[in-house]
Amino acid sequence: MRAVLFLAALLVVTTASAADNVLLIQMQPGGTYRVWHIEGESRLSDDEIMALEVTARPEGGEETPTSAGPARVYESSDGVTISLPAARNDKLLLVDRDDCNHVRVWHAAGATSLSEDQITDIVISALPGGGKRLTVGDYHVKAFITKLGVTATLWKVPVK
Repeated sequence: MRAVLFLAALLVVTTASAADNVLLIQMQPGGTYRVWHIEGESRLSDDEIMALEVTARPEGGEETPTSAGPARVYESSDGVTISLPAARNDKLLLVDRDDCNHVRVWHAAGATSLSEDQITDIVISALPGGGKRLTVGDYHVKAFITKLGVTATLWKVPVK
């Protein structure tokens, strides 16, 4: 019984340490990049996101109270963005929908920090079905071309 519990615990730890980090990279005017993170400090529920989404206007919707503080929602060519001026670092969210129409939220601030050269390498490697796996710094990366930009899945290079 102890062996089974040990193996179960080992699987949980191994899975947790292999957790992927996903970024959305968008080319900006002037050749710079905007990097969105799948994880960030500003958390809104799917219900809050959907309620805010319908208030989006190009000039910004009405300021609305949320669990993360006041929010204003903007509609642009990139989609719907939620401005959270009271947030400490993660002040902007990009609302996305997957193929099943499930809400996915991208965060302007996250834990992963890459250089401009590393981001360029990732973007160049991207293909619609996924490019070749790269090693960028401490990460392996697989990049995909999507409707919003390049989505990159990163996972830590195993220590040998």
